[in-house]
Amino acid sequence: MTDRFDTITGQVLWNRLLAIVEEQAQSLIRTAFSTSVREAGDLSVGIYDAAGQMLAQAVTGTPGHVNSMAAAVRHFIAAFAESELYEVDVLITNDPWLGTGHLHDITVVTPLFHANAGIGLVACTAHVVDIGGRGFNAEAHSVFEEGFRIPIMKLVSRGQMNDSLIALLRANVREPDQVVGDVYALVACNRVGIQRIQRVLSEYELDDLRNISDYILIRSREATEAAIRDLPNGQATAIMTIDGYTQAIKLCAKVEIDGNSVTCDFGGSSAVDGNGINVPLVYTQAYACYAL
Repeated sequence: MTDRFDTITGQVLWNRLLAIVEEQAQSLIRTAFSTSVREAGDLSVGIYDAAGQMLAQAVTGTPGHVNSMAAAVRHFIAAFAESELYEVDVLITNDPWLGTGHLHDITVVTPLFHANAGIGLVACTAHVVDIGGRGFNAEAHSVFEEGFRIPIMKLVSRGQMNDSLIALLRANVREPDQVVGDVYALVACNRVGIQRIQRVLSEYELDDLRNISDYILIRSREATEAAIRDLPNGQATAIMTIDGYTQAIKLCAKVEIDGNSVTCDFGGSSAVDGNGINVPLVYTQAYACYAL
């Protein structure tokens, strides 16, 4: 950490990032078409460094979205080499295993450039009103019945909208204007974030996010480990049975605290069900982290 980037500067910049993601969330709420976004805040927003580590998340939104999106961005980074991304590109997916848990949640990721260099990413997610198919439905026996699935791909390439993807999306949903409107709202949400971040970097004469990333991640980890060390070491277990679809489902959890770490083990839980009631790993991790 340089002398210029002291603790006070780090805290100020951290709060500036938090203000930016909240402004992004409000812009998404105000421009989205789906009631679930405008009225229920079924969304998430985040700012990431070049390695895909989340630096700030909007309080507005759901913990499942926020925590699963934190993992999703690294899949976007793995899908595209740095040389394949440009300042005016926008990426998209609704893959349940790589995104935020089910097809209705569309995640949009925009590369963050400053001084002609890629320095991070901005991401947001929203639950769109319809995605075709049965929707998220226990009657389904495969994801192919549940609706239109978008792999990780470019929604905007060098400033040009992927009109073929938009046309396919329109042809596969019941409310095309609302769904496409939500997609554009997601793009606009990220654009707001990028403009604000670039302004902050210019104001503080920073070339990238590395100093602020180190400050946030190091202090967050130290604070988390300190909080865990205050808890007594040991284990706690719980088992519950809930209604399934054709048969009951058993959920098992064992939480172990050891020094400055916590392990959550779901061993013994029911296996994958044949109906559409299963939870992808990314969502299991998201809500386990939220509970902890």
